[in-house]
Amino acid sequence: MESGCKSEENVGYSSITAKKAQLQSMLSALLDDPILSDVSKKPTLADVDTLINLELGSAMKITFVKMDGSSFDVAVLNSATVKDLKLAIRKKINEMEQATMGHRHISWRHVWANFCLSHHNEKLLDDNSVLIEYGIHNNSKVSQKHSKRRKHRFFHGLSKRSHHMLSLSKRA
Repeated sequence: MESGCKSEENVGYSSITAKKAQLQSMLSALLDDPILSDVSKKPTLADVDTLINLELGSAMKITFVKMDGSSFDVAVLNSATVKDLKLAIRKKINEMEQATMGHRHISWRHVWANFCLSHHNEKLLDDNSVLIEYGIHNNSKVSQKHSKRRKHRFFHGLSKRSHHMLSLSKRA
């Protein structure tokens, strides 16, 4: 009696496995279609949802121009913030790096501390600002610029003499 239950479980398990394999095969075939070239090879539900919203007009495609002049497109909802755009750029770059170079760690904290996004020479510094407030809409271009948020040393720019005078005054 127990062996009958186990064989039924195995049949159920193998049919689920077969269905998953069939779904993966169909998904792979769909993603190889040139029409779907903008869909990542391992899309999440959010990726698919954003692309559907792009087709419906409630999302926008933004071209990100890197400092070396190369560019790529990302899609975000019309209600997206600067932070949402940064996350989309991060995801796209990570996917491109993974496809070409394998696993590679990028310190995004370092990137966003030293660089910011810019649209028509206006720096997008507030992560909570909605992109539309900056005039960003479908097919807009956003570029990367050095951030003004660089940390400067207190004595940076002081001459050696003034630094020496300061150290003398501390001794007195």
